[in-house]
Amino acid sequence: MTSLSVEILAADAAEPITSAGNAQLGIAVLAGIAVIVLLITKFKLHAFLALTIGSLALGAFAGAPLADTIKSFSTGLGNTVAGVGVLIALGAILGKLLADSGGADQIVDTILAKTGKKAMPWAMVLIASVIGLPLFFEVGIVLLIPVVLMVAKRGNYSLMRIGIPALAGLSVMHGLIPPHPGPLVAIDAVGANLGVTLALGLVVAIPTVIIAGPVFSRYAARWVDIQAPEKMVPARPSADLEKRPGFGVTVATILLPVVLMLVKALVDIVVDDPENGVQKVTDVIGSPLIALLAAVIVAMFTMGRAAGFTKEQLSSTVDRSLAPIAGILLIVGAGGGFKQTLIDIGVGQMILDFSKSWSIPALLLAWLIAVAIRLATGSATVATISAAGLVAPLAEGMSTGEVSLLVLAIGAGSLFFSHVNDAGFWLVKEYFGMNVGQTVKTWSVMETIISVVGIVLVLLLSLVL
Repeated sequence: MTSLSVEILAADAAEPITSAGNAQLGIAVLAGIAVIVLLITKFKLHAFLALTIGSLALGAFAGAPLADTIKSFSTGLGNTVAGVGVLIALGAILGKLLADSGGADQIVDTILAKTGKKAMPWAMVLIASVIGLPLFFEVGIVLLIPVVLMVAKRGNYSLMRIGIPALAGLSVMHGLIPPHPGPLVAIDAVGANLGVTLALGLVVAIPTVIIAGPVFSRYAARWVDIQAPEKMVPARPSADLEKRPGFGVTVATILLPVVLMLVKALVDIVVDDPENGVQKVTDVIGSPLIALLAAVIVAMFTMGRAAGFTKEQLSSTVDRSLAPIAGILLIVGAGGGFKQTLIDIGVGQMILDFSKSWSIPALLLAWLIAVAIRLATGSATVATISAAGLVAPLAEGMSTGEVSLLVLAIGAGSLFFSHVNDAGFWLVKEYFGMNVGQTVKTWSVMETIISVVGIVLVLLLSLVL
């Protein structure tokens, strides 16, 4: 287990809370997921409530005592929030500092000023990927949309030629690269090494974002040849600031937690001695909590103070960054409760029993499960959390690299074919002024390309690792 993983409670290792057979458990899983899907899609219930009710329904369909189901759900929720809650909060603070200080605008303006017309789609991928590291997908879209629209308008580009690479950069970071909530929860659920997952995630992410971004945008621009809608070009986020942080120091601050975690992973592999002094130090500074906390503290000076923020303004920025993540924390926590309920009723063992007679690789199975839940619920986070809970037992006996690839397979599956039940679908549609058909031809196809290319690369890496 990594430093991200919390202490596994007795419930994880206990006997199943029901003696139901595999057939009943299989029906219970399908029924529980169906309840969640119906509540989210048909009744428009918040995902937190849907996951909570779905977990109780899962236990009931499996014949588990209600008290035991409640205990499993509560344990899973507590473990998950303890494991990733602080990290999500720190990531939100870092992202808000980046946006409010003008650091994001500084990165954008510097790269665009040095980029020629032919290289502009590649610049948009780079901008979105760097900015997308500490930001939630929806926040990233809101932050980048003004840039995408202004670049498309100023350079007379097809909106898809500029927009698709930016969306691809954000989406790949969201699905495959910690410290985003989905990958963090999957890492916690299957006991993966965060540093190794981050390193392999970058290996998968780079070719994936190139294919789904600049390469696919050529075809998307032909299929949907539209210009930036005038009414959607808003003011720049940092238009009222007198000064902004520098480009180099802003990029260095954003990349600081990534570098610290990668250094820890590298030292763990090269030194491989827990008693070694260097490894002890890197184990501390490369832990997700310390790495992100260090980045936040550094950002208060390199971004906040550099933009002329007073202590009161810094405090206000931190306050405003935490309120929007309450819903995300509740969804992630409830997803952890659902996962724990799955484990405690014996679903993990059921999948192990079935998978022994299947010829399908564990990585492909994880991807297919995540794809199914993504298509049904429209939520990449719900798909990641649920799939991680279902396939967690498959990680037993896997090497460190294989467990990390399992996380990436789940993440890739969670991005498959965004459609009308996904909030991101409507966000992209409205901002870019497209109709539903145009959004499917561009955004939905792009998400599918990311998912398929991602799992292909994961399977190829599995042959090496």
